[in-house]
Amino acid sequence: MKPWTLVAAAVGVAAAVATSPPVRRYCLTWGASAEEASAALPGDDLLPVAAVQSTRAIAIGAEPWAVWPWLVQMGSGRGGAYTYDWIENLFGLDMHSADEIRPEFQKLAVGDTLPLSPDQPPMRVEICEENQTLVFRSADGVWVWAFVLRARDGGTRLISRNRISPPDRRFFYDLLMAQGSLVMERKMLLGIRQRAEKLQVAGLSALTRAVVSS
Repeated sequence: MKPWTLVAAAVGVAAAVATSPPVRRYCLTWGASAEEASAALPGDDLLPVAAVQSTRAIAIGAEPWAVWPWLVQMGSGRGGAYTYDWIENLFGLDMHSADEIRPEFQKLAVGDTLPLSPDQPPMRVEICEENQTLVFRSADGVWVWAFVLRARDGGTRLISRNRISPPDRRFFYDLLMAQGSLVMERKMLLGIRQRAEKLQVAGLSALTRAVVSS
C-alpha cells in the first residue's frame, strides 16, 4: 500500500472517530450531567435553531459571589479567558488571563459589547443577572454563550452553554472544533474554579475591597 493511501486511511479513521456519537457527546457535554445537558437554559431562545450546542459544567467549592466577578471581567483586553493564552493569541485575540479582580471591568450591563478580535463580530451582553446568569450573543447572531451559576451545597455549579449556527458548519465543528473547544473551555472552567475558590478563602471583604478601590 502506498504511503499516501495509508495517510488517507488514517485520516479517514480519525475523522470517523472524531465524529462518532460517543466522542461527540463527550466533547460537547464534558462535566455536565444528562439533566444539565438537556435542560433549557437562559439564552436558548436567542438562537432557537442551533446547528451545534455544547453544555459543559464544573462544580466549584465557592459561592456564586466568588465566581461571578471572574465571569464579568472576561474578554479580550480585559481579564482574559483563563485558558491557554498563547493559543488564543495565535489568533490575535489579545487574551491575558488575570489572577486578580480587575475593578475597572466589574460593571457590566445588558447592551455592553465586548470585542473578540479585529476580524470577528463583538459579543453583546443580552442577560446579566448578578451571581446567576450571564449571556452573550455575537453581533452577527450566530453564536450565543451562556453562563449559569447554581448555588449548591455551599458551592456553585457553573454551567457554560454554547449555541452555534449556521448548519453548514456542523461537520467542520464535529471534525475539529468540538475537540479544540473542549480543550480550551475545560481549561477555562478549571481556571475559574481555581480563582473563585481562592477568592472564597479570602472572603467577601476581599472582593469588596477590590471593587471599592477602583
